[in-house]
Amino acid sequence: MTNPAGRLDRLPVGPWHRRLTAIVGVGAFFDLYEVFLGGVLAAVLAESWHLSGTEKSWLIASGFLGMFVGANVLSVLADRFGRRKMFLVNLGLYSLFSLTCAFAQDATQLSALRFLAGLGLGAELVLVDTYLAEFLPRKVRGRYIAWAYTLGFVGVPVAALLGARLVAKHELFGIDGWRWLLVAGALGAAFIQVLRTRLPESPRWLAARGRHAEADAVVRDIEERAGARPDSVPAPRSEPAAPTAPARKVPLGRMFKAPYARRTVMWWIFQVLQTVGYYGFGSLAPVVLQAKGHTVTESLSYAALSYLGYPVGSALSVPLIDRIERRTLIIASALGIAAFGLVFGFADASWLIVGSGFLLTVCSNVFSNAFHVYQTEIFPTDLRSSAIGIAYSLSRLTSVVLPFVAIDVLDDLGPDAVFVGSGVLMLVLCLNVRILGPRTTGRSLESI
Repeated sequence: MTNPAGRLDRLPVGPWHRRLTAIVGVGAFFDLYEVFLGGVLAAVLAESWHLSGTEKSWLIASGFLGMFVGANVLSVLADRFGRRKMFLVNLGLYSLFSLTCAFAQDATQLSALRFLAGLGLGAELVLVDTYLAEFLPRKVRGRYIAWAYTLGFVGVPVAALLGARLVAKHELFGIDGWRWLLVAGALGAAFIQVLRTRLPESPRWLAARGRHAEADAVVRDIEERAGARPDSVPAPRSEPAAPTAPARKVPLGRMFKAPYARRTVMWWIFQVLQTVGYYGFGSLAPVVLQAKGHTVTESLSYAALSYLGYPVGSALSVPLIDRIERRTLIIASALGIAAFGLVFGFADASWLIVGSGFLLTVCSNVFSNAFHVYQTEIFPTDLRSSAIGIAYSLSRLTSVVLPFVAIDVLDDLGPDAVFVGSGVLMLVLCLNVRILGPRTTGRSLESI
């Protein structure tokens, strides 16, 4: 059988690829939705539930703690049992426990249930990246993954504005507004899960597990849907073939052997540091704005307007991501996050708060899309999901600690100190990627 990786890379891009990208990409929305939701719940419930600083921190951190555990467990299971199965497991868990969160009666219950919902979301972005990278031809891999995230991020400012309206009304049909946000997340995830039941398994993963007949059947089906016969697809030139020996277990030890050890160290450092710049703003913006003296409704409205930069930045990355070396794009956008974060931290005027927040989120999603594509390219198929997921889990563990540190710094030193510290860490991130990161743009996954 012809190498499925080569056949997939040389397929003409068409409607099948676009439908796949849309169905997979919309699920990315729920990850950032949870980030946004943590800050909203902490801001809204602080007064009505009389939350202490520690309880506010746990409301934000609990979801991330669940994501940390889920990223470690489900990403490894995706390399062991398949990408498609874990797609169905992760959104199913999130949908179930997000719905139960809506019935929480106190901060302890809500934090515990948000932890369980986070378990499901832990591997969502890992699976989005891994799955799309293993199907998309290399010439459009970066662009289409960026489009997938753009679709997901369009919902974020919509959800933020909806959240501000629901919170401002306090109740809808006799039910607290913030509870409807949890119900909306649960129902939306359930709908996406139904769509994903029709997704095929990754042929690259099937081939790596020694299931060549199944891999061939999936590729043949895709070739038919894409309007290409197997004998019409150009033959490979001289690229390395995917592994053909069946793997009985996930070879985690390869992450610490050449050439992957250097990449593993670089990516672990990266994931710890990027959390502060990217997720720190999304989860803490409403709390920071409250610390500046704005009301809950004003804080949520300003944050929602700032979040408009998420889909704009994601869309902006589309024409850039396959033209500029991934590593260079990550560094340039990280510097933008640091600069606009400083402006946001020191700003007092509402127009400057919204403007700098908008530009920060624009840079954030150029940065995010570039690194999500990059991480799929630096590890091989048989441990791609595991290597990405374990590194990604460190970002979630950092997100658990971040609210406690940031809120203490916020209370003691003010919002400007939070963003000065964030800016310094983003500079360290840039040095890490420049020194240790390989070049990947335009190369096949197997040759990288």
